[in-house]
Amino acid sequence: MTATILKMTATSAALILSACATTGGAALPAGVMAPASKFDMSNWNITVPVDLNRDSKPDTVMVKDMPSYAHPDFFYLDDAGRMVFAAPNKAQTTANSSNTRSELRYMLRGSNTKIKTSGALNNMVVRSRRDSDKYGSIGGKMEASLRVDHVARRAGNPEKSPAYSVVIGQIHALKTDNNKGGFGYGNEPLKIYYKKFPNHNTGSVFWTYERNLAKEDPLRKDIAYPVWGNVWDNPADPGAGGVPLGEDFDYVVNLHKDVMHLTFTSARLGTKTYSINLANNVDAYGNVDAADNKYGYGGDANYFKAGAYNQCSTKDDPGFWYAACPGTGDWATDKANGDYAQVSFSKLTVGPSTPQ
Repeated sequence: MTATILKMTATSAALILSACATTGGAALPAGVMAPASKFDMSNWNITVPVDLNRDSKPDTVMVKDMPSYAHPDFFYLDDAGRMVFAAPNKAQTTANSSNTRSELRYMLRGSNTKIKTSGALNNMVVRSRRDSDKYGSIGGKMEASLRVDHVARRAGNPEKSPAYSVVIGQIHALKTDNNKGGFGYGNEPLKIYYKKFPNHNTGSVFWTYERNLAKEDPLRKDIAYPVWGNVWDNPADPGAGGVPLGEDFDYVVNLHKDVMHLTFTSARLGTKTYSINLANNVDAYGNVDAADNKYGYGGDANYFKAGAYNQCSTKDDPGFWYAACPGTGDWATDKANGDYAQVSFSKLTVGPSTPQ
């Protein structure tokens, strides 16, 4: 394989190809359990950090193939029945990102591919959107219980905010070509992060809201809000106020009408909540953000994502996102060196929004 495609041994490649051969009732490799044997995958597809078909893109497994799909390294059930997602620092990435992912995308259409991925019936909107009745849902609710098992331990640019972090849940807006009314930029009204510095015993959980502006607009940025510990640009040790690797916590993302309600729960640290209206430019603290789109994401179509979106990019560049994290592209080597992210979910459900 080329340098941008994850390197594998011949044995691993055979196992992965077998795992990918989900049509025609093909069996999974011995000992590899499909997450759909425990989790409802009937409305999810997944992007994994391999390129078996050599099209220079990470592979996406369609909804129809999810009932029998697992990857022995990057997407599987562990012995405790948790759904595991892993993403090395160096592997195939999507066109608009330098970060690897093993990440689910919610498909309201299910396996009905007559509806386009970007089609109205496959995506959700806020109630204030003028044509909201044409979309698959007004809002929605995603609930997750999980733990972060590992984040990348090395970074060439450790001062960059994304270093040592992984995104574990998102609401993502569709990217379109028309950008009518300042919409269609494909930004993210929500990313939920976990970040842990290698010399700390605990990490921080926080979330970000991206101003809904054009990519080239210098005011387009992610506004971070703390949950437990710190936000991404604070190197202080969160201590007992943070979340160690392997400790369970929950999040609920409830987009009801126009308002995104976030609830985070830890058995040890308690519950934290935030609410933000996605149809205006008032931030989660109740202050007008004059730099944001005054209609927020009110004209966008959106969808849920969940899994491990590794933020430790191997790209070395002056830009904000480029932490210059090491990676060889060989999974066994990178795992041994700690150059990867891994997250395990014990619960993941999506349904209609609820009043809050």
